[in-house]
Amino acid sequence: MKFFNLQNIYIFLFSIIPITIIIGASVSLINILFLCLIFLFYFLNEKNSFIFKNQTVILLVCIYSYLIFNSFISVDFAKSAPRNFGFLRFILFFLVLNFFIYKYKSINNILVIWFITIFVLLFDSYIEIIFGKNLLGYGSLYKDRVVSFFKDEPIVGGYLNGFLFIIIGYLFHKFFNKEFKYKILLFLIIISLITCILLTGERSNGIKAVFGTLLFFLLNQKIDLRNKIISIVTVIGFAFIIILNSDYLKVRYGNQLFSQIIDKDQRENYIEGNLYFKLYKSGYAVFKDYPIFGVGNKNYRVVTSNNIIEKVNDDYFVSTHPHQFYFEVLSEHGLVGSLIFLSLLFYLVFKNLKIIILTRNDLQLGCFIYLVINFLPFIPSGSFFGDFNATLFWLNFSLMYACNPKTNIYTNR
Repeated sequence: MKFFNLQNIYIFLFSIIPITIIIGASVSLINILFLCLIFLFYFLNEKNSFIFKNQTVILLVCIYSYLIFNSFISVDFAKSAPRNFGFLRFILFFLVLNFFIYKYKSINNILVIWFITIFVLLFDSYIEIIFGKNLLGYGSLYKDRVVSFFKDEPIVGGYLNGFLFIIIGYLFHKFFNKEFKYKILLFLIIISLITCILLTGERSNGIKAVFGTLLFFLLNQKIDLRNKIISIVTVIGFAFIIILNSDYLKVRYGNQLFSQIIDKDQRENYIEGNLYFKLYKSGYAVFKDYPIFGVGNKNYRVVTSNNIIEKVNDDYFVSTHPHQFYFEVLSEHGLVGSLIFLSLLFYLVFKNLKIIILTRNDLQLGCFIYLVINFLPFIPSGSFFGDFNATLFWLNFSLMYACNPKTNIYTNR
């Protein structure tokens, strides 16, 4: 029964996070709730009043309070309330991860299991890329897209991105100061991950992966200037080679993206007919009609769907959300709500940048990079508040704080 001690239960529940995300939102939610409930039992039996004086926790509670307020001013309370009230789980997850690393001093075993999980999915994705079907016999319903274990959803690139910089940070910490052969192995693993993300056909995640990796090399103080330049040029070169050697990717990144933007004549037609620009235009139209506090979280679809019958605005385009972070926030939170939410969020993400760079914590830098690439403008994205993206974002956010004693809320009382 020794296995069933608190530490091992925590390790097990943290270790299966990547697997639960693959299985589905419900399983991932249940796993996080178990972690939170176990932590709450500890929390109520120990003196933890200092938590409520911690600036980061106070600001997270401010975000939560704003989201609760957003529910009550939403067009449809029933749509927004579950998502907004449910944000509490990410605050509790933040606390439990900080507590775990503070109490047990290490997250190494968990990161090893995460790496193995990602490696299995990476291998499975390459099997699908080469043979058209993955190890379970799944093949994409979308032409030349990769689904791997996600079966009918082309979100492998987004999933890999969610763990890419955690893996890079972890491997850098383990191998960067070792023999040259380990550095070569480290670089090959990074290239294989980026290559796979590019080959999924998910352009946004391909751009994020390449940009994020370049930013990691640029900000990492362990790498001297010469090796920064070599690493950056090599990654960019590999990315171009991969794209130029795939007819599908040449169309996805070349004909469908860059050439349309560069050429003035094509650009106007591209903007007019492109689905994402229609969604951006629609998101902005919703914002203009609800400029103060927006329509409320998860209410973009409600308003644009109602427009089919009522014809309030010809620019409305029906979808689950505007498919871009800033247009989603603007349309569903308005100007005032966006200023409140974004100012708090940006401050929490960027306030420890100096510590991250000076302490040379590779894992923390990796998590920070993932958060930053989610803020890139104009790039299409899934819903920031949806279970899949929110779980990946707040996982990286929580780990960013927890993995460094200088930012862990339990070591900075």
